[in-house]
Formats: sequence, structure tokens, C-alpha cells
Amino acid sequence: MNPSQSLDSQSDDLEKQLVGVNARTAPYPAARSWSGGRRRILGREVFETNTYHVMSRTCGGEVFFDDVEKEALKRLLWKMSEFCGVRLVTYCVMGNHFHALIEVPKREIWLERFAGAEGEERLFEHLRLLYSKEFIALLRQEIAELRRLGMDALAAAKLERIKRRFCDLSLYVKEVKERFSRWFNKRRGRKGTLWMDRFKSVLVEGKGEPLHTMAAYIDLNPLRAGLVKDPKDYRWCGYGEAMGGSQRARRGLAKVTGKPVDGWGKQGGAEAYRCLLFSTGMEVRDAPNEDVVRKGVTAEEARAVLKEKGKLPAGELIRLRVRYFSEGLVLGGKEFVETVFEANRGRYSAKRKEGARPIAEVAGGGWYALKRVRNAGVE
Repeated sequence: MNPSQSLDSQSDDLEKQLVGVNARTAPYPAARSWSGGRRRILGREVFETNTYHVMSRTCGGEVFFDDVEKEALKRLLWKMSEFCGVRLVTYCVMGNHFHALIEVPKREIWLERFAGAEGEERLFEHLRLLYSKEFIALLRQEIAELRRLGMDALAAAKLERIKRRFCDLSLYVKEVKERFSRWFNKRRGRKGTLWMDRFKSVLVEGKGEPLHTMAAYIDLNPLRAGLVKDPKDYRWCGYGEAMGGSQRARRGLAKVTGKPVDGWGKQGGAEAYRCLLFSTGMEVRDAPNEDVVRKGVTAEEARAVLKEKGKLPAGELIRLRVRYFSEGLVLGGKEFVETVFEANRGRYSAKRKEGARPIAEVAGGGWYALKRVRNAGVE
């Protein structure tokens, strides 16, 4: 049975199991004590948005999610993206890990919606995406009381602390993982750490081939794992959700293809993205030694080409596991990578003159990473 059909046929029971994921909550201690952790490679301030490929895996890859748990993590990725002010471009929830392509806007620009005479009211309404009516009422009372006592600066500081939670990649991923961990541990009756580490991230140029290649790489995870023959049949990835009618998923992938956010249907976004997924790539078989369903380069052929210092088109690399996509730190054209390198110059030795390192495996050139990855061949 198709996993989507299995879940849909038990929709009432599913919603009961996901009450803890869907519910609005009060704040929890960890939300107040976050220090930011280690610094990540960040885009330059002149960029209006920065796009990241984020990955996180369960401890040792040994904890596996069932269908309900995949659904819960998917919902939290969307729910927290709306609250945190970031865009979930696409994603894929697998059995023991997840990928997400996240667009993070410049905080100053995004926060303009809370400026002006009615800005504070809009902020309270925004908090309703996550918190209960009771919590919002208490927060309003606290702010009003501080102002009544002449402590306007304290009231402003409290609201500012709330705003600092927006447009922050690390906080977004942290909230998703911690909220999911608490729900998951309660459901399984387990204790302890669920995730192996914080998360990996690669800063991706937010347009053109780097963007749509990374998006396709993420959506093709279930195909590479042999779970489906077509990613549209996997309900826990952005493409599968878009093909199931989800407007939020369609908006993200329309951007990937260079279409307006409403361009998935009439403006050809769906066709453009599907062509990207299926135009080239590894061959797919019904099973080992059976008939080929879709032709393309095999994993063995790809490894042989790269071993001999050959190159592959980016469209074929996305069907393989390429370490640059998860460990290259920054991925894009030479100018983009150099710009990011200069913005983070203090983190590197003065002996390093250039930041952009060419990715030799990609045919035609034009692909660069900030970090040279050893043994970067396909897996």
C-alpha cells in the first residue's frame, strides 16, 4: 500500500497522534536560554536573503521514524518556518534523517512588518501561530504593566528579545528538532538525545543552477534510497507534497524554477521542475537485474568516470550522493563564493588568497565551493 494512502485512510487517528505537534504552546526554558552556539558561514549583509541546505541525522542513524513520525517532523518544519520568518523551499524527511532547503531573509527587512503604530499588535498576532491565547494575554498584561510603571525600556527589551528569534537559521532548526524530540520521546516512551549533533549546513547561491540542483538533490532522496520510482509518490518531500496539491510546497518550488510564487500551474513551474528531476541521471530498475525503468548513468559508471578524473553534468550528479552538497560549506558560482569568503575573511589564514575552490567533478565548470572536500566522489 502507498504510504500516503495508508495515512490518509486513518486521518482521524493520525490527527489524534499529532495533537502535540499541532497544538499551540507556552514557551519552554530552552527557548529563553539559547546562546547561538558556534558560528556558521553566513551570507554577506548585502544579500537580501541567504539559502541553506540543512541536514540532520538521528544518533548513529539508528533511530528510524515510522510514517506518523515523518508526518510530525514534516509539519514542524512548516509550522516553525512560518513562525520563525524563514521560507521552506523544499525538504525531505527520511527514515533516520532530514534535509531542508531554507531561505533566510535579512532580519531588518522582514521585521518592518512589525513597525509603526500597529506593529506591536501585528507582532502579537504573529505569536498566535505558535503560542496559546492564554500566553498571549499574559504577555500583553506584562508589557502593559511595565509601561504603567514607567519601565518602557524594559517593555521594549522584552519585545526585542522575541524579535531576535526571527530570521535565524540556527534557532529555526533548533526549535524544530527540540519540539520534535520531546514529542517523539513521549510517543516512544524513551529518554535521551535523539539527534546525533546540531546540524550540517551548506550556504547555496539562491538562484540559477546551484539553487535548482540542490532542490532536486533533496527531493530525489527517496529515489536514491530505492523507496519510490518517482519522488511524486513520496509524501514527505517538497515535490511529493506539491504534486499532492499543497500550495505552500508549490510556491517554494516555483521559485526554484525561476517562476513567480504562483507560477507552479499556469506558468509552467511544475513541468520545468519535473524536467529537471527526470531529464538526466542514474538509471532506475524495478529491482536488481530487472528491466530498466528509466535510463541514465549508473552509479558504477559514475564512479568510474570520476575515478579517472572525468566529469559529470550536474543533472547526473544530483542522483548520486556527492559530499560537496553536504560538506562544501558554500556552493555556487565563483563570484558568489568569493563574496561569502570576503565576508568571513577573519576566519581564514592570511595565506589563503582565494575562497572559491572549483568542483572538478562537474562538467562544464562554473561550480565552486568554499571548502575543498577530499574523496568527494559519489557514494
